[in-house]
Amino acid sequence: MRYYASTSERGINRESLPFKLYEKAKKFGTWDPRNIDFSRDKADWESLSGEQRESLLTLISFFYSAEEAVTKDVLPLIYAISKTGQFEEEMYLTTFLFEEAKHTDFFSLLLQKIGVQGELNSLHTPAYRKLFDEILPETMERLLKDQSPKAIAGAAVVYNMFTEGILAESGYWTFYQNLVNINKMPGLLEGITNIKRDESRHIGFGTFLLQRLISEDASMLEYVLGKLQELMPLALQISEAPEEVNPFGVAVAGNHAFMQKQLNARIEVLKRAKGKTLEEIYKIDVVF
Repeated sequence: MRYYASTSERGINRESLPFKLYEKAKKFGTWDPRNIDFSRDKADWESLSGEQRESLLTLISFFYSAEEAVTKDVLPLIYAISKTGQFEEEMYLTTFLFEEAKHTDFFSLLLQKIGVQGELNSLHTPAYRKLFDEILPETMERLLKDQSPKAIAGAAVVYNMFTEGILAESGYWTFYQNLVNINKMPGLLEGITNIKRDESRHIGFGTFLLQRLISEDASMLEYVLGKLQELMPLALQISEAPEEVNPFGVAVAGNHAFMQKQLNARIEVLKRAKGKTLEEIYKIDVVF
């Protein structure tokens, strides 16, 4: 006989962090790329130097393909969480697929509006392909056969903590550093702001999920931190550039410093989960 959480004596835990994130997604996750005003972006794009366009297009291509990749790769995580009976977590994870697909939609529309056509895969570096062609899909697909805590933790580290919490966050930082001071491409920046808000919820969920797993098995902390440290060299390679300062005047070292700051922040939050009860983990407040 199948167990139904919703109609059990326990019911749906509306006070749990996953459910609160689900509520946030209903409220803030329904923005539409077609409602963004791109009227200035084409002229701004054409006003950039050739080097600036190449640098910005590379960053856009990284995000565009990454959003498609995570849209494809998130399904096994939803499946694994469903199999382990965490219904509130599954409820929130259903919003991931919609939001990642919408982010892909945004970059498609942006390129159409600024008049950029053709393939962009040639801009992807070997380090980028290592993550998105190999590590991410292999880690996520493992969940179709293995729903163990370690397999789920590995997926949360690669997808939520690393890809979204370190790489994407540093990418947002670069978008803002490139364009805010020169007051260019407001439509692009509006979309990035919306995407960043969605992804902050995803990162919040990944943090919660890892905290839950650590609270259930303290030895999981060492595994999680080791996996994060193992991935960091790849982040530095992906963000590397041929020059120390990009065509917008932004130092690559600043991007790397921001990455390290993000890593340190994730590590400290995860460390605090050790020794906490599951009830304490569930009561963590939502700040996204």
